[in-house]
Amino acid sequence: MTGEMDQAELDAWHMRRALELAAQGQGHVEPNPMVGCVVARGAETIGEGWHRRFGGPHAEVEALRIAGRRAAGATLYVTLEPCCHQGKTPPCTRAILEAGIRRVVVAASDPFPQVHGRGIAELSQAGLDVELGVLQPKARALNAPYLKLIRTGRPWILAKWAMTLDGKIATRTGSSRWISGPESRKIVHVLRGRVDAIVVGRETALRDDPLLTARPPGPRTALRVVCDTGASLESESQLVRTARETPLLVAVGREAAQARRRRLRDVGCEVLVCGGATHAARLDALLEELGRRRMTNVLVEGGGRLLGSLSDTSRIDEVHVFIALKLLGGDAAPSPIAGEGIEQLSRALSLETPEVEQVGSDVYIHGRVIHEQ
Repeated sequence: MTGEMDQAELDAWHMRRALELAAQGQGHVEPNPMVGCVVARGAETIGEGWHRRFGGPHAEVEALRIAGRRAAGATLYVTLEPCCHQGKTPPCTRAILEAGIRRVVVAASDPFPQVHGRGIAELSQAGLDVELGVLQPKARALNAPYLKLIRTGRPWILAKWAMTLDGKIATRTGSSRWISGPESRKIVHVLRGRVDAIVVGRETALRDDPLLTARPPGPRTALRVVCDTGASLESESQLVRTARETPLLVAVGREAAQARRRRLRDVGCEVLVCGGATHAARLDALLEELGRRRMTNVLVEGGGRLLGSLSDTSRIDEVHVFIALKLLGGDAAPSPIAGEGIEQLSRALSLETPEVEQVGSDVYIHGRVIHEQ
């Protein structure tokens, strides 16, 4: 930092640091948003903080605690509008006012109904200089899953699959272990450890017999979900045998026999009846329920029919694809996304600024899906 920077450059510099801090809360704070805060006097940072865990102190409170008495007359940079209501913690606006902060720079407003616009208004009415919108696109991108949950009541959908160079997720006989290498599988376990639920279809559960747990454990223990219209998931599967240790929800159709539902409940599974005449409609009912449970991030690991339904209805928000440099071939070998598919190439889903990495012997591509506004 130099004294030659103007105020706008200085504000952006401190806000970038606040965004870096906020990102450290990923997987720990949901369904709350990730928030970072910097308290500064000119170019000097005198306090930093981020929301570390759900129910814990907010970023502003942490940064002000570190700044101490030096916060009086300083500027506070925060990535999301400060809360002004009593929740699990006291209002951050009160802490800001009591600390004697002179100026508050906010990246983005908070759409949560009890906060939206009110936090900024409270600080402005108290005489503080409040500026909104510094690095707002970056702040909104960071909290896109939270913003979607607030706006739609539905979770952010991450689609993950491993495939060969010719786009196959298994051989014609169903053999799929292992398409990707151990380095790729480590990344998958990190993803599993930060999401609220992991969803697979019944055929994937049957073919792969997965555990769907994060190993080693991450900050969250995901609810494991199997979409199984007929409630036919086998009692001997790893998922059912571990249902009393790690939560397992089986999403069934109304036509599922009561005896089958009871069998699953008796061994510790939660059975959710999803209404709807089609696979897509039942999937919608499931996502609505996960949203009601305030689940922010949901990882869908296949199979093709499930991912196809999500793709056909533009439900996928983010993709994580691991490409093994192998060729399988075969008309009967499955591809990652089934469903109806698109009619015109111009309607294909695209990724916004995707990242491409080499992971071991695999290529890892991940990014967010561009949705039409």
